[in-house]
Amino acid sequence: MDTLAVDTSVKDEQDFMPILGTDYVEFYVSNAKQAAHFYKSAFGFQSLAQAGLETGIKDRQSFVVVQDKIRLVFTSPLKSGTEIGAHIDRHGDGVKVIALWVEDATYAYEEAIKRGAESYFEPRKESDEHGEIIRAGIHTYGETVHIFVERKNYNGAFLPGFQKWETYYTPAPTGLKYVDHMVGNVELGAMNKWVKWYEEVLGFKQILSFDDKDISTEYTALMSKVMSNGNGRIKFPINEPAAGLKKSQIDEYIDFYEGAGVQHVAVATDDIVHTVTELRNRGIEFITVPTTYYDVLEERVGKIDEPIDKLKELGILVDRDDEGYLLQIFTRTLQARPTMFFEIIQRKGATSFGKGNFKALFEAIEREQELRGTL
Repeated sequence: MDTLAVDTSVKDEQDFMPILGTDYVEFYVSNAKQAAHFYKSAFGFQSLAQAGLETGIKDRQSFVVVQDKIRLVFTSPLKSGTEIGAHIDRHGDGVKVIALWVEDATYAYEEAIKRGAESYFEPRKESDEHGEIIRAGIHTYGETVHIFVERKNYNGAFLPGFQKWETYYTPAPTGLKYVDHMVGNVELGAMNKWVKWYEEVLGFKQILSFDDKDISTEYTALMSKVMSNGNGRIKFPINEPAAGLKKSQIDEYIDFYEGAGVQHVAVATDDIVHTVTELRNRGIEFITVPTTYYDVLEERVGKIDEPIDKLKELGILVDRDDEGYLLQIFTRTLQARPTMFFEIIQRKGATSFGKGNFKALFEAIEREQELRGTL
């Protein structure tokens, strides 16, 4: 990951919590080895690091995969009665840790605690022959946590306690570049609480808001507010259900995840046609909209660079804002429970989140819910 020079001698009150980027996303899963293999095979991630019995860790096994600036960690328990196992039993496979790359983890932690965060663990120094890392953690919605990672004095593969993981099997990347945003689903009435939390604890600002008039179909609705940090590298939309005739996708998520959690991870690409073609060829399934969506696409969004017939073939959605346009597509859920999925997004100037696609997308999601009998 690129190193940035950050002057922390003056703490700007407008951005008292400088965050350099997403350091890693850790999933608690039933079988870390199989999960890592899936993300390598299907998404084009590469082997990076591993930890477990071979590295002196007795209670868990973790595999780390990487693609450009995206690092995903898959962790499974090695015995019964663990906190990891309890998390999987309640939620199924899902995101536990959203790790934030910072210049000073102790400062970030102390500021967060001072402003009302609940501690997950206090700053601690972790070291090996490659240097030292300082990490500290706080709780956010549900059982999700943020871990601040300070790695300016470390040059190992990932973290102390991990060893480089080299494998013969190295499928080609699919063009994924970085985490664009991560969406949290929270219970009815909890959205504004967590909007306030991100404002007060981490210094985020609300950059967009969608209500049930923006995000609704004939049957269901939801509300969403998008939070962003000072430099715009971290964006967390927060969703809650809204009243509707039937059960919304947020209600379904809350029911099956058994609480608030990460609904989807949006990953960016510079060539969505190439990326989606590769992902589809490797077995990733996407939510599709009716082909009539494309009949008036150019009329709605104006001229675009990509051939519309190719977007139609792949099911890629397009939306435009004042800054440009974006292309996006959503996978079907990736685990047994209808909970977490991925979004693939390419921004061509646009800074928004595809508001013009909401109705078509959510009607497609409702068709999936209907097949599951959960609408």
